[in-house]
Amino acid sequence: MTEIKFGTDGWRGLIADDFTFANVRRVAGAIAAYVLKHEDAAQGVIVGYDTRFLSDVAAGLVAEVLAQAGIPVKLAKDSLPTPAVSLAVRDSGAAGGVVVTSSHNPWNWNGVKFKAKFGGSATPAIMKAIEAELNAGALPRRQAAAIEEVDLKPAYLAAISKFADLELIRKANFKFAVDSMHGSGRNTLTEIFAHNGIQHVAIRQDRNPLFPGINPEPILPHVAALQETVVRERCHAGFATDGDADRIGAVAEDGSFVDSHKVFVVLLRWLLERRPWAGDVVRAFNTTRMADRIAAKYGRKLYECRIGFKYIADLMLEGEILIGAEESGGIGYSRFLPERDGTLNALLLANVMAEEGKPLGRLVADLQEEFGPHYYGRRDLHISDELKYGAIRRASALETRQLGRYAILQKGDLDGIKFFLDAPRPGQGAEAWVLFRASGTERMLRVYAEAASPELVEEILSSAEAFVQGG
Repeated sequence: MTEIKFGTDGWRGLIADDFTFANVRRVAGAIAAYVLKHEDAAQGVIVGYDTRFLSDVAAGLVAEVLAQAGIPVKLAKDSLPTPAVSLAVRDSGAAGGVVVTSSHNPWNWNGVKFKAKFGGSATPAIMKAIEAELNAGALPRRQAAAIEEVDLKPAYLAAISKFADLELIRKANFKFAVDSMHGSGRNTLTEIFAHNGIQHVAIRQDRNPLFPGINPEPILPHVAALQETVVRERCHAGFATDGDADRIGAVAEDGSFVDSHKVFVVLLRWLLERRPWAGDVVRAFNTTRMADRIAAKYGRKLYECRIGFKYIADLMLEGEILIGAEESGGIGYSRFLPERDGTLNALLLANVMAEEGKPLGRLVADLQEEFGPHYYGRRDLHISDELKYGAIRRASALETRQLGRYAILQKGDLDGIKFFLDAPRPGQGAEAWVLFRASGTERMLRVYAEAASPELVEEILSSAEAFVQGG
């Protein structure tokens, strides 16, 4: 049988190669076995899905396997954002949730996420338990339970709308561009804006499983259509959500891309300045260190965690977390769910703009002026496993003390290998660093870098790529 590997938030595979109906049943059987052994199965499981090819059919198969194991199922009537499933799990007291999605992956991928009963990404311990059931070939059968189709969207829209001052946003008279990238966030943010009289234009709200010309990931170059729309329609900001709408990307009023790190620090600064919310700050190992400077100014503790939102969720379950963010655009709040949510973050960004009376680009510029210039870049290197793991070994070696023109001041190995570099810091900007991280599921090595200028980021990334290739 095909080997199934779980990543940071579930299982993904190529449609018809790895992602087959047989493998979907295997994963669903493992989830059913886990729920029967470790949760109150009588509370049932919520099942949702995104807009990908066969997602609705696969969700039906998951529901059947769970129901045949004696677990009641509430199956979503239509595609919807992943956090809508998480919210339904938490609010209904369900034993867990399953979402058929491959998030931001290309069109020919699909997968399965499991959401724990607390309404967030399953903890590493839960994922290990499910993997053990999968490896044992679990497919429990009991007296069949019922499958009920439900509309989860209204409750979700109502819940996230409470976190933003929609009347203030309307009065600010800003205009927004909204891009769901053909994903399951379609007609979600637009419905909230339309209902509240907030000016907006919408693109890519239709269901198109081919995601023509893009991957449904809200980063460059896939947000080009949003950039063009913001400029053409004279919007003050543009918001994009990924394939399952748990991540956010943004565009400033001049059409420039605002990466997830800048979104994070804009929200962080606003929360600390404007909202009396308690809690610490969490960021993943590959995210901006500007957050450290902001947290320090306001006397908040900052945690650095491994890559994957489930590690942020773990901390949210242990204590109050004001905000937690990962590099890929996943940002969440303990006050809502231990879960990332792209639509919620778009609403909050609009709220920041309205409260500060500034377009998005100005908010970013203000942060760069106060906390020093921070620029970020990433390269995804599709290489052989030999090159990938060879680069990690060489990066870890004690004798590796230089990258390109810069000495390595320190190394970190929380998740991958990070070099802190003795590079220039114009304007007292970012301390330069570069991170090498091997994908556990793909022939890919990702290289991340932050520095005090865009030119320096590109130089460091180029030096890192040469290092990976053995140069």
